[in-house]
Amino acid sequence: MLFNSIDFFIFFIIVLLVLYVIPAKFRQVWLLICSYFFYMCWNPVFIVLIIASTLVTWGCALGIDRSEKVSTRKLLLAACVIVNLGILFYFKYLNFALETVSMIIHREISALNIILPVGISFYTFQALGYTIDCYRGKMVPEKNLIRYALFVSFFPQLVAGPIERSTNLLGQLNRLSELKRSELFVPQKMREGVILMIYGLFIKVVVADRLSVLVDNIFGDPTRYGTVGMIMAFFGFIVQIYCDFHGYSTISIGASRIMSIDLMENFAAPFLATSMNDLWKKWHISLSSWFRDYLYIPLGGSRKGTVRKYFNLFIVMVVSGLWHGAAWTYVAWGAITGVLLIIEAVLRPFVHKIDDYFEIDKTNLGFNLYRAFFTTVIFGFPAVFFRASSFENAITIFKRMFTRPDWYVLSDGTVFEYGLNVQEMWILAIALLILFVVDLIRTRRGLTLDKWLMGQFAGFRVAVLMVLIFMIVVFGKYGVQFDSQQFIYFQF
Repeated sequence: MLFNSIDFFIFFIIVLLVLYVIPAKFRQVWLLICSYFFYMCWNPVFIVLIIASTLVTWGCALGIDRSEKVSTRKLLLAACVIVNLGILFYFKYLNFALETVSMIIHREISALNIILPVGISFYTFQALGYTIDCYRGKMVPEKNLIRYALFVSFFPQLVAGPIERSTNLLGQLNRLSELKRSELFVPQKMREGVILMIYGLFIKVVVADRLSVLVDNIFGDPTRYGTVGMIMAFFGFIVQIYCDFHGYSTISIGASRIMSIDLMENFAAPFLATSMNDLWKKWHISLSSWFRDYLYIPLGGSRKGTVRKYFNLFIVMVVSGLWHGAAWTYVAWGAITGVLLIIEAVLRPFVHKIDDYFEIDKTNLGFNLYRAFFTTVIFGFPAVFFRASSFENAITIFKRMFTRPDWYVLSDGTVFEYGLNVQEMWILAIALLILFVVDLIRTRRGLTLDKWLMGQFAGFRVAVLMVLIFMIVVFGKYGVQFDSQQFIYFQF
């Protein structure tokens, strides 16, 4: 069941109506049933995996809390991590491991017929984070299994995040059975939630899905295109994946906000960041912070010297690449990104000295936009490996980008045969302008769209929402004649 579908709209309305009329003590049970149903719409069999992960992490956390022996607590934590990562490894990485072994021994090993369960990386990390927090004493174990199961499977963020922390989400779920109807459905939060859902749907079906036509066309057969096509695909993909994932996260946050549940922000205008380090603090925040707290810091973080700090950073980025996909292209993306972050960290003092020497005003919009563009280009370089189907495909893209100049396609109209015609390009340009303005507000004023719009007068607020709805309905990419794009991060 996709967020950009009529099915989800009907499902969500039913969830809200029943949540409103049923007694407060049944709200958590109702949301758990809805969450399981939501997930089972993809493949009913895989609900067993969520239940298994739920039971293992819940039971281990209770055991850790009740045990007084350090060795027993460590054993329970280790067992929890091994079981959950073992399940993840089997479904996501076993065929990758077999393929790697086959390459090493130069002997073909047949791949197994394994279907990747949607969202398995997300709910596995969320459940593991809870158990680790209980082990560290940051979280009191949840004794109510229904409530904890809802935390693991809460449907708005189940299949593609944000990867929530128990310290944030569990407490809010606990209050569901205590709130009055007027406290559960607060008009202000409902309006904010609707704004977020509309905007999330806009950047998904108007921007991301429109760009996917262009990007898939060019990446699918890069030998047909020259410099212009490669540049369009280069920038097109990073904007596509941003809008696709940011769109899902925004709808997720909006749907939860309507039910008075606040999920963590997952994107904070990353392409207006002025450094790679800053960009990664604003990109997929829930995963970046998860790796920071549960991998980078346990490895030693920055406490054991500069060399160790850079090594830890590199390991985190490689693991992040592997988390995204079972292929060496993802590992290469993570490794290259790690190296770029290290280079930037080494050069940062020199860059600051140059800025100070030329007395650069770092609050100047033009300067920040220049830095943001440069940072985005650096971010996009390893992203080619992320998107490419193979190393050969990625190398072909880079080669043709720099060795096949064909600027004439911009004047003879050939560029409009790359997947988007003149009208589609204009629609995309207008939509990207709206995206830029929203992200600029987020960066310059520190306000998300819902908070900013709620601070404007009602007429302007309605006008903005009507424009977004109009573009969704008229220019959104959906329907029987369109190959509806599943959210990209569902595969992770």
